[in-house]
Amino acid sequence: MALLRRETLVTGQLLRLVLLHTAWEVGSGQVRYSLPEESKHGTFVGRLAQDLGLEVSELVSRMFRMVSKGRGDYFEVNLQSGVLFVNSPVDREEVCGQSPLCAIDLEVIVDKPLRIFHVEVEIQDINDNAPVFPVNELNLFISESTLPGSRFPGEGAFDADIGTNSLLTYKLSSNEFFTLDVQKKNDKSKSAELVLRKALDREEIPLHNLLLTATDRGKPELTGTVQLVITVLDVNDNAPVFGQSVYEVSVTENTTVGELVVKLNATDLDEGINKDIAYYFNILSDPEVKDMFSIDSHTGEIRIKGELDFEGTKLYEIQVQATDEGHAPMVGHCKILVEVLDVNDNVPELAVTSLYLPVLEDAPLGTVVALISVSDRDSGDNGKVTCSIPPDLPFQLVSTFKNYHSLVLAEAVDRERVSEYKILVTARDEGAPSLSASSSILVPIADVNDNAPAFPQPVYTVFVKENNRPGAHLLSVSASDPDVRENAFVSYSVVERSVGEQQPVSSYISVHSESGHIYGLQPFDYEELQVLQFQVSARDAGFPSLCGNVTVQLFVLDENDNAPAVSPPGSGRGSPGPELVPLSAGAGHVVGKIRAVDADSGYNAWLRYEVQEAGAAGPFRVGVYSGEISTTRALEEADGPSQRLVILVKDHGEPALSATATVSLSLVESPQAVKWDSRQRVGSERPLVDMNVSLMIAICSLSGLFVLVIVVYVGLRCHPGPEVMCGPGKATVVCSSEVGSWSYSQRQIQNLCVREVTAKNDLMVFSPNVPHSSGNVGIEKPQQELTLKSSAVVSQMTESLFGNICML
Repeated sequence: MALLRRETLVTGQLLRLVLLHTAWEVGSGQVRYSLPEESKHGTFVGRLAQDLGLEVSELVSRMFRMVSKGRGDYFEVNLQSGVLFVNSPVDREEVCGQSPLCAIDLEVIVDKPLRIFHVEVEIQDINDNAPVFPVNELNLFISESTLPGSRFPGEGAFDADIGTNSLLTYKLSSNEFFTLDVQKKNDKSKSAELVLRKALDREEIPLHNLLLTATDRGKPELTGTVQLVITVLDVNDNAPVFGQSVYEVSVTENTTVGELVVKLNATDLDEGINKDIAYYFNILSDPEVKDMFSIDSHTGEIRIKGELDFEGTKLYEIQVQATDEGHAPMVGHCKILVEVLDVNDNVPELAVTSLYLPVLEDAPLGTVVALISVSDRDSGDNGKVTCSIPPDLPFQLVSTFKNYHSLVLAEAVDRERVSEYKILVTARDEGAPSLSASSSILVPIADVNDNAPAFPQPVYTVFVKENNRPGAHLLSVSASDPDVRENAFVSYSVVERSVGEQQPVSSYISVHSESGHIYGLQPFDYEELQVLQFQVSARDAGFPSLCGNVTVQLFVLDENDNAPAVSPPGSGRGSPGPELVPLSAGAGHVVGKIRAVDADSGYNAWLRYEVQEAGAAGPFRVGVYSGEISTTRALEEADGPSQRLVILVKDHGEPALSATATVSLSLVESPQAVKWDSRQRVGSERPLVDMNVSLMIAICSLSGLFVLVIVVYVGLRCHPGPEVMCGPGKATVVCSSEVGSWSYSQRQIQNLCVREVTAKNDLMVFSPNVPHSSGNVGIEKPQQELTLKSSAVVSQMTESLFGNICML
């Protein structure tokens, strides 16, 4: 099918050619027109119908038509007027190129009869084409080593016009390195060559931009240009050059490894491999530099390689060379000064260079205790160090020299209060943040003997029964001394003094020098010594030694070791003999009195009288506590002329001791013969005696304040009779309370009142050695008084009482 279609198309084209050829042979007219190129649409070309001899009115009927020979539909005929006009502008250069003659052939065909006319339209050239170079930019490469005079051929411009419109002239832009040499080969061929007239320097001008202009001779002139880009090829004639001959950079000493220090930038005016640069440390660089820094040969970056330490090296000088890669490489040099900046990375160092220890507690203020030195390897504020110790210490730091301090005593110290001080010395720098270091100094305080031994109490009281075993331990005293070692070693001794009849106290007791135990050297006799007061001295072994004393009060307690002693009968009348009793005596008549004393004291000296054989007493009785012998009824003759009574006198001791007295009584008729005191107490006298006895017992057993008041009251109302005999004597009152405490009062009693000169009776507990006296009552100044705790008031009131009591 495709083959058949192709054969039909070819047959049609052949037929058309035959017909045209036949018509051409039939037509006999030819018209020639001339038209400038680029004429606009509608431009009048010619009166084609008239010029061909055709009637305008017949053009349509004769089927007028115009055929262009393959040149495009540039022209058109107006069938109403027969005028040929431009249908579309004609570009001569497009239609005819460089042909000197350019015409467009048109074929006009009419029918009835068939005629063919040849019409030729010449296209005239106008200067509508500027000269054109083959390229807009021409790149030339010339080595900077090219010698002047060298030629570089170039290619001329082309102008599509013809004739004078295509004749060109050339012009090169102004420059000092190149000129233009135009060589004319024929009328239409010219060559333009560049000629080097001055040596090139790529580093000065690496690129030359020149403008080559071609101008035609048309009216108006048109020009064409080409840009000549002349690249100067490099020759390795320049060494690399750094931006600075000396670089100064600063880095801190704590800069991490790998951190960039500086990036070097060396330049080489050459090109290509001639400007490719590699960076190296100078071969003569210090090995320490190579240990601390690294350099990238391609980028020129210098980075930290090792650990920087300002205290080790503060400045590094790095020599670096840059080498290009051209033939016969060239080298450039520079120096980098790397300053290492200090960082507060060193803790202050604190050292105690010398110690003056221990410190005596009586050391004077300002005494140097220690010398301290501080240092810091950092610099500036980082290396400035201040030294301090905690407040509230008896020490202070004194700066003696740069970085040296003295620890001195600022306040008095007392070893007994604080035996040692732990002083924390802190050194702190002024960096940010600051660093500190501490050192502990142990300052012991040495003892001096500044404390005397001291007893825990001012007075020691001990009660010792008489008849103690010689060498028996009585009590122990203990003194403490807050000092240490020999200053606190205490030895004890008795402070010597006389006791009684100039006997030294050391004859009674002894003190163990180390333990403070007190021993009795001999048995004590209460009847001789009731109270032994002495002092014990405690002395340390310091130098000089110090001592302290304490008072020891040793109370001798009475034991019932003395039996009652009965006075001989008749001692009250001055002559011995039986007691005479008148037969006329009534009941209650006192016929005599048993006089007995007991050397003991207290209950041990409280006597009781009784008839040994109660059945043999007859009409007589004896006062239990008074010792008075009285009648129990009126006497009778049946009672006999005489009576013999055996009186038993017992004390109240444990065990009780006793004695007996035999009293002979003679009954007489005449009352004048009776020498006994006829004044007899009846009625109220005996109750008074009984009351006094009861009060004395209450004093000794209770020692109560209320009872004491009663005793004082009764004593003040007591009045001795006319025959009262008072005698001075040394008396001791011993009273026991319900809890067994004892109070002793020892003084000379001057107003001891007894009837019939009795030195001691059963109502008063006195020591037995009261001398008989018949003088008036006298008052002596007390020799000694001891009052203990709550018994003080009792003792004082008792003594006052016994100074005024009058016993029946």
